Amino acid sequence: MRSVIVALILLGSAASVLSAAPAQAQGWMIGTWFGHGQPQDKAAMYIDRMRPDGTWRGEYRTCMKGKATDQLQTGRWSVKGDMLTLKVETVDGIAAPRTDTYKMLAHSPASQDYLSTGWNFRYMPQRVADDFQMPSCELVS
Repeated sequence: MRSVIVALILLGSAASVLSAAPAQAQGWMIGTWFGHGQPQDKAAMYIDRMRPDGTWRGEYRTCMKGKATDQLQTGRWSVKGDMLTLKVETVDGIAAPRTDTYKMLAHSPASQDYLSTGWNFRYMPQRVADDFQMPSCELVS
């Protein structure tokens, strides 16, 4: 019986190490990223909050004559090789599942460069503090 308990403890430890490996391999992606531009609006702004547990929160702002139109998306993220996948689950709190893929062109601790495979649109966000908030439209429009 004791050997079974020891085996289960060791198996549990191995499972936690294996489950931690993907997060460590993608650690450069974890954090808060701010950028400008969307396929339909080059002046739009976004914040992507990539969490270590694989969840993601995207905040988007479009400015028209100093007025903000905001959207919030949530879901899960993953990186495999040079491909970033965002599995959108909700848009503004409403279920709206879809999968967006991006080819990572370059990344560093301070910046990313990736291309939307669906829109052929290039994104180049910069790392910001985790408490970073979306700038006012009055500051950018």
